[in-house]
Amino acid sequence: MNIIFMGPPGAGKGTQAERIIEEFHIPHISTGDAFRLAMKQETPLGVEAKKFVDQGLLVPDEITIGIVRDRLAQDDCTKGFLLDGFPRTISQAEALDEIAAGLNRKIDHVINLSVDRDLLLARLTGRRICKSCGATYHVLFNPPAVDQVCDKCSGELYQRSDDNEEKVGNRLDEYINKTAPLLDYYRNQGILREVNGEQEIDTVTAQISSLLRGQAE
Repeated sequence: MNIIFMGPPGAGKGTQAERIIEEFHIPHISTGDAFRLAMKQETPLGVEAKKFVDQGLLVPDEITIGIVRDRLAQDDCTKGFLLDGFPRTISQAEALDEIAAGLNRKIDHVINLSVDRDLLLARLTGRRICKSCGATYHVLFNPPAVDQVCDKCSGELYQRSDDNEEKVGNRLDEYINKTAPLLDYYRNQGILREVNGEQEIDTVTAQISSLLRGQAE
């Protein structure tokens, strides 16, 4: 089964992805992970990608698409995969269709986790991270026992500079504007599945699993 997860930052894609890959025994592939693997292995495309990453520049589409192509061709993807963070544009989606066809596969489901913008703001701006061990907390949904102190190592908690309301709002607006056409692209193919990401985590997981197993519309 070949799946794409979509949804804005803070929608819970990472949490749900980990649960789904465990249930269906397929690899979770993010573009970031694919980049890091290619760079670590020093593949030709990985070497090219590193030049851009080291300069803090966006990796060009042709390199990104090539790295995704190489990753999906690996043995652990023969029974399927879950893509997260790719595609982001119509051109990338069209390239992915070509990659899948070249591997005699197709995208089976595109799961879109929808969450209200105000709730996303609350989720993302409330995140706190431990400076020492990297543990993640949330001031509303998962607060530490002692304010600003990590439960695990007693390290100091901090808010990432890009987690303030203005920057988070800009990220959300950019995502919505860029991905709206992509949702239509997959909706027109009849493979887009909408899931309410505002529900309890277990409920969201159950609905995604049911959709993937063909037990729901």
